[in-house]
Amino acid sequence: MDEKMARIEEDLRRVCYKIKKKGREILSDFDITPPQFEALQFLINDERLTISELSTNMFLACSTVTDLLDRMERNELVKRVKDDQDRRIVRIMVLPKGHELLNKVIETRIRYIEAMLSDIDEATRESIESSVRILNERVEI
Repeated sequence: MDEKMARIEEDLRRVCYKIKKKGREILSDFDITPPQFEALQFLINDERLTISELSTNMFLACSTVTDLLDRMERNELVKRVKDDQDRRIVRIMVLPKGHELLNKVIETRIRYIEAMLSDIDEATRESIESSVRILNERVEI
């Protein structure tokens, strides 16, 4: 096994864990759970999703997603809407409060990343940005 690749894998795993942990801490300051945050991200990226499609994307049972959406509807983050072309299909629409909340959470997460990288020189930050972008593109393949 290549030692350099083993170190990269370990560092990536640790970074993912730490950022995920900090992300959960950030969410605790807002009125949203980690699964709700994840659902909002999927729904904002594709506002035509059905419950079934969202459950597939989140790797959760439809019943679990239905309960999740019930709570999100009560909090006025989303609402269910009948499809214009086929009234049997119910789509999930993100409400303005859902957009605002997601934006606030992401802004807080960005400030966390900014603070974490604040004492690193610009060339290194650009290198990190480039490397993360390349990794992101590669995992999409």
